[in-house]
Amino acid sequence: MTKTNLASMIDHTQLKPETQAEKINQICKEAKENSFASVCVNPTWVSHCHELLKESDVKVCTVIGFPLGATTSETKAFETKQAIENGATEVDMVINIGSLKDNRYEEVERDIQAVVDAAKDQALVKVIIETSLLTKEEKVKACELAKKAGADFVKTSTGFSGGGATVEDVRLMRLTVGPEMGVKASGGVRSLEDANAMIDAGATRIGASSGVEIVKGETSNSDY
Repeated sequence: MTKTNLASMIDHTQLKPETQAEKINQICKEAKENSFASVCVNPTWVSHCHELLKESDVKVCTVIGFPLGATTSETKAFETKQAIENGATEVDMVINIGSLKDNRYEEVERDIQAVVDAAKDQALVKVIIETSLLTKEEKVKACELAKKAGADFVKTSTGFSGGGATVEDVRLMRLTVGPEMGVKASGGVRSLEDANAMIDAGATRIGASSGVEIVKGETSNSDY
């Protein structure tokens, strides 16, 4: 895979709560220089990033119900609509993990559907299932529900729950959703070797704060 092709699969990410404007400006500059797919930022930064990136092909991605997934479906739908109004064209939403583990599958599907409906024809929806908190069976079920609700991607992790993407999880997610959905590997992808392993397992998008190091063939010590 060429450097350009790899860069086009990276969501250049900065989601730490202490993030300041200087860092956001930096990742937008890096995203434009490297032709990354998007910058992925907290909702408060969407308008700012949209302004910085409007003359480029880099998209603005934001997170919904992040990082716990425990806000109401109505809140997630509102967050989605507001983010789109502010310039986001991709949203990464966290499922209600407790509902999934309680086998309340209709609730989980409705939760995802609320975001899908709010984003319809305006933004891609990636569903964060938080693999580190799930059994194999729960991972499969979460992917099935995301697919049934009409999401565009399933995504491994928030990066805030003690575990990130693994090759095994990405492979399982790809097997479950089939070829028609995207799979995003996020959390702990810090090197070109990591990224290639995730892509070989079926990932079509990489979420990382180490995008620059990855395309340079270096290794980062970043947490996300």
